[in-house]
Amino acid sequence: MPQIPIRRAYADTPDGQIHYAEAGHGKPVLLLHQSPRSWDEYRDVLPLLGRKYRAIAMDTVGFGDSYRFKGEASIELFARGVIQLMDALSIQRASLVGHHTGGVVAVEVAAAYPPRVEKLVLSSTPYVDEEDRERRKTRPPIDEVEEKPDGSHLTELWQRRMPFYPESRSDLLRRFVLDALKVWEDVEAGHRAVNQYRMEERAPLIQAPTLVLAGTDDPFSFPRMIPLSKAIRGSTIAKIQGGMVPMVDQMPEAFAKVVLDFLGGRGLSRSPRCHRTRLNGDSTET
Repeated sequence: MPQIPIRRAYADTPDGQIHYAEAGHGKPVLLLHQSPRSWDEYRDVLPLLGRKYRAIAMDTVGFGDSYRFKGEASIELFARGVIQLMDALSIQRASLVGHHTGGVVAVEVAAAYPPRVEKLVLSSTPYVDEEDRERRKTRPPIDEVEEKPDGSHLTELWQRRMPFYPESRSDLLRRFVLDALKVWEDVEAGHRAVNQYRMEERAPLIQAPTLVLAGTDDPFSFPRMIPLSKAIRGSTIAKIQGGMVPMVDQMPEAFAKVVLDFLGGRGLSRSPRCHRTRLNGDSTET
C-alpha cells in the first residue's frame, strides 16, 4: 500500500498562526504532542492513521512553528489553541489523541468543550492531583539546562534524556533535541503548565469515550494510569509492552494500531504487545 502523503500548512487564528501537518481524509483526528516536542512526534503515525481518517498533528501554541503567546503558559491556554485550530479548519467535532503534555491538554479540551470531542485517547498522560502537584514542586526541571559558550549544554540535555530513550534510537533523541532548541528560551513552559493543572477537578467532567494508553517502560506516566482511568468514568486502559517516554515515535505501528482499533470501535488490538482493561464499574478484560 502506498504511503499516505503528509501535507503541512498554517491556520490563521485571532492570536496568530498555528502550524499543523495532516494526512488522509475522512473524520478528523487531532494529535497533540508532548512538550517540548512538535508535530514531528507524530511524523510516522500520521500516514498510518491517514489510511482511515483525516489525521492532523498540530504544533501546540508556543511550540514548534505555532505562534508564541504572551504571559505564562497554562493547560487552559493550550486547550484554547486546539479549539482555535478546529475553528480555523471548520472542524466542529473531532477525536483527540494526546501524548504526555498533549494528553493533559486533551483532558482540558474534553472537559471544557465536550460537544467538540467525539473520542479521546490519553497516551502516557500523567494524572496531576494535589499529591502529584506537591511532588512535582521538588522535582528539578529535566530540560532546563544553562547555556554554555562551548555548546556543552547540548551534551548535558542529551544525557539527561538518554535514560528515557531506547539505546539504539539516537535518531529519536536527535529529533527531541531539535524541537527543544526551537523553544529553548522557555523549554519548560509545558511542564510548568502541567504541574499547576488541577486534573482531579477536570477529568471527571469528560463525557467522551476515553482510552487511557500507557507504555510499560515509561516511569513518569505508567504508575499514574490507574488513578487517571478511575477519574474518567467508563474509560478503558491499554498498555503497550516496552513503550517508553517517546512511545509515539518509538513504536508508531503499535501505537497507531491501538488508536485505530479504539476509534473504529472494533475492540482493542490483540497484539502480544497490547493488554486491555476496562475499569469504573464495567467488565474487565485482560
